[in-house]
Amino acid sequence: MKQPFSIGEIVPQSRTLSLLSELVDYGDDWIETRVRIGPDTLFLEAEGVPGWIGIEYMAQTIGAYAGIQERLQGRPPAVGFLVGTRRYRCEHSWFRLGETLEVRTEQSYRADNGLMVFECEIRADGVCLASAALNVYQPDDVESYVSTGSVE
Repeated sequence: MKQPFSIGEIVPQSRTLSLLSELVDYGDDWIETRVRIGPDTLFLEAEGVPGWIGIEYMAQTIGAYAGIQERLQGRPPAVGFLVGTRRYRCEHSWFRLGETLEVRTEQSYRADNGLMVFECEIRADGVCLASAALNVYQPDDVESYVSTGSVE
């Protein structure tokens, strides 16, 4: 049986910077979260939330996936870095107020050094609104990586 987690337990961002509303489901190499675009949603403008924010929804969903993996091993969520985005396609300029977005990511590659690739989609009412491949890096030693910027 899967352990239930709240977003606050698995996403290392502080609560005010976490953009995800809830964890929907997860498996060994995938996760699905929801984002509800409401009046208090961060980055909300008159037209909605800009479409480019979808990259951050995807990145935070990957962070939630990594947080679950750490929690399942009895560790707190670890810090990871978005190092690249490939083929970001967004069908709309805005995510609209009142929309509920389903964000799904699936790990397609993992190197021994902590580099990972995830295929990501954002859907609303079963329609794909955005997709991308995100490259992320989760170093064993965050402080060393931040101070040197090198991957060992």
